[in-house]
Amino acid sequence: MSELYLRKAKISDVKSIHHLLMYYAKEGLLLPRSFSELYTHLRDFFVLAHRQTQEVFGCCALSIIWEDLAEIKSLAVAKEKQGQNWGRRLVEACLSEAITLDVYKVFVLTYQDRFFERLGFKVVEKDVLPQKVWADCLKCPKFPECDEIAMLIEM
Repeated sequence: MSELYLRKAKISDVKSIHHLLMYYAKEGLLLPRSFSELYTHLRDFFVLAHRQTQEVFGCCALSIIWEDLAEIKSLAVAKEKQGQNWGRRLVEACLSEAITLDVYKVFVLTYQDRFFERLGFKVVEKDVLPQKVWADCLKCPKFPECDEIAMLIEM
């Protein structure tokens, strides 16, 4: 049995999730999330945690956008745990939850298009996504010159 496992996030995970996301935000790989955002959207998150210590080594969120659309957000895996398929498993946990909720279209805005392509996502034009999607973009330092790739999976 692995020492690591996936589970839904808990209040005690917020500081670790924030630390992990801020590391990758400083690298320019994802958007930073405030503590307020993380507490408000905690139920959206799955985490990769150590069975004994509960230390968090990864996270990913599924955000419901509309009745038929959700978004994968804030996917991050600690450097020392990369290359072990934990990112894939975190995304698959979110996709499984989307199906449970009867949401069969999920998109992501990413720089890691090859990773998501291997999971079945296809590149789409950003303008096929509804306006509601762009709320987070207003907080992005790259707005309005977004260079992320929009990808969609229909299950």
